[in-house]
Amino acid sequence: MLEPLKHILSQQRIVLCSASPRRKELLNQIGLNFRIVPSNFEENLDKSSFNHPSAYVKENAKQKAIDVWRRLSGDKDNEPDLIIGADTIVTMDNKIYEKPLNEEDAIDMLSQLSGTKHTVYTGVALLTKSQPTNSESNDNFKVTTFHEGTDVFVAQLSPEIIKAYVKTKEPLDKAGGYAIQARGATLIESIKGCYFNVMGLPIYSLSKELYDIYTD
Repeated sequence: MLEPLKHILSQQRIVLCSASPRRKELLNQIGLNFRIVPSNFEENLDKSSFNHPSAYVKENAKQKAIDVWRRLSGDKDNEPDLIIGADTIVTMDNKIYEKPLNEEDAIDMLSQLSGTKHTVYTGVALLTKSQPTNSESNDNFKVTTFHEGTDVFVAQLSPEIIKAYVKTKEPLDKAGGYAIQARGATLIESIKGCYFNVMGLPIYSLSKELYDIYTD
């Protein structure tokens, strides 16, 4: 998808405003050159004010990206051409599950997800200097947002399995309390949709949006 644009993208100053090692890995996988500047956005949006979880994650991603853009835009030597912001949540029965607060919270989350289907949403915001298709103008930058949803089917988990997994500490910085790309894969029976979305960045959708922006 992006191969015809590599000569253009290689000249862009691209920033990923996330400290997530999974997102870093995925962007490296598709051959983008970028630097990481984590956002300081507090992610304190009122969930009840959004009519759907996808709107909530897109707004989180947008605010993360805007925070980084405004911090970097005054430095002409480092002003970005493209900022990529993302946010991932787990949802089930209209309830949003983000990162667990502690081990007890992780155990509670996994107990609720056990034997059920839930949906993982990732919202992505792309901030650029140029006018992309279907974008909105804010200050001196343009914003393109999109989201991806993936259904995840969790096996029936015993309390013993849940507690042992939580003891590994792996769930503590993962939305929904599990990492599908690591030990948490043993808890997942199947998925319907984009696997990379569950990791934290829907690669195909991201590539398509970048293609549309840079061929506009």
